[in-house]
Amino acid sequence: MTQQIQRKLSESKTARWSVLALVAFTMLCGYFITDMMAPLQDLLQTPVGGGGLGWSGDDYGKFTSAYGWFNVFFLMLIFGGMILDKMGVRFTGLMATCIMIVGVFIKWFGISHNFDGATVTIFGTEWGYTLLVASLGYAIFGVGVEIAGITVSKIIVKWFKGKEMALAMGLEMACARIGTGLAIGITPLLCKAFNNSISMPILIGLILLCIGLLSFIVFVVMDKRRDEELENTEEEAEEPFRFSDIFSIISMKGFWYVALLCVLFYSAVFPFLKYAPSLMINKFGIDPEWSGVIPALLPFGNILLTPFFGNLYDRKGKGATIMIIGAIMLVFIHFMFSIPALNNWVIALGLILLLGIAFSLVPSAMWPSVPKIIPENKLGTAYALIFWVQNWGLMGVPYLIGKVLDKYCITGYVNEKPTYDYTIPMMIFTCFGILALMIALLLKREDRIKGYGLELPNIKKPEEEAKIIAEEMIAEP
Repeated sequence: MTQQIQRKLSESKTARWSVLALVAFTMLCGYFITDMMAPLQDLLQTPVGGGGLGWSGDDYGKFTSAYGWFNVFFLMLIFGGMILDKMGVRFTGLMATCIMIVGVFIKWFGISHNFDGATVTIFGTEWGYTLLVASLGYAIFGVGVEIAGITVSKIIVKWFKGKEMALAMGLEMACARIGTGLAIGITPLLCKAFNNSISMPILIGLILLCIGLLSFIVFVVMDKRRDEELENTEEEAEEPFRFSDIFSIISMKGFWYVALLCVLFYSAVFPFLKYAPSLMINKFGIDPEWSGVIPALLPFGNILLTPFFGNLYDRKGKGATIMIIGAIMLVFIHFMFSIPALNNWVIALGLILLLGIAFSLVPSAMWPSVPKIIPENKLGTAYALIFWVQNWGLMGVPYLIGKVLDKYCITGYVNEKPTYDYTIPMMIFTCFGILALMIALLLKREDRIKGYGLELPNIKKPEEEAKIIAEEMIAEP
């Protein structure tokens, strides 16, 4: 009877897909908050008397880059990965979600108070208290959401190993993109509904994230039951995590190729989304209230395409090739955005849809490829190291773009707000795409040398598994 109960939960399709739905919803809530300020850049730069905060492009870049402060400089992501491998997915996921809630509360408090315009000088740079407190909250939130991301990746490996892992990761990413799409698409409408209140959408996000915490608690109950049912089986125990594992991970070329591809690709997409509504206003003449609608189509396109490509990888393979195709598309799209004469909104719509396809291709193959390179007991740390490298881009690129916009791209002022030419920023994003393509080609070459199996399907047919077992038996002395 016990064996039957064990099979019911550990092998049940209903159980593992329910687990995916629970943790994916938590990540949806997190990514809704991550990107909700992007379509509000125009309002943030509106003078205080006009209902905004009076931020400059540089201020917005500082705030956006705050996401990676603690992850990069205080190595919080790496510590989070070590905690994940040491303490497991339940403890780490609950910890990460609570950190997100604390960060969002501080961010809401900073945005909702003007502190009488008080400022403070830090390392020779003047910060308004509103900007500083909001950035601090966003930095704390960034720690939580990134640790939650690596935790959910390990949860999927744990529940879907040998099954539909790439499809599951694709679906989880699709849910996260729903959060991004909702944030970019409806946040300006929420602001308008609450008399241009910038803080009200953040408060709504905070409430949504509390619901996400409840969702993760339900997962904790299911995962604990699964482990209790499996603890008496003959399943081989994993080796415990050791600090030396970090050095074994960073000594692998395959790891570095994935990490560099990750930071370059995501640096050309997520920071772009932070500035995409402003691009729509300044280059394509779209009304600020609707400036997030076209960029929001990118994440909504991922909802169908990322699971589709993940399922394709599960059944047909060609993971490295998929990443190369995505990188080529990225170069083309950003280069087209950089051409000043292409300023019709229809072109913007077409390029965003293409970017959605590219953004579905690379992650759907990249994340499921990591378990083929890294042993499972080191996965938490490996994902943490990859996310840490990624956070250098998520922190540095928005700050760079903000500096470039204020120094080189201002073309005039309308109602005391600057207008921008986005040619140089889009060329910067194009360069990231070119570098990502080079790394993807090197990764495919490394796969041929080391035999990681990135071009092979994740799901093996029964006859193929039998053939592999027979070959191993023949090879034994």
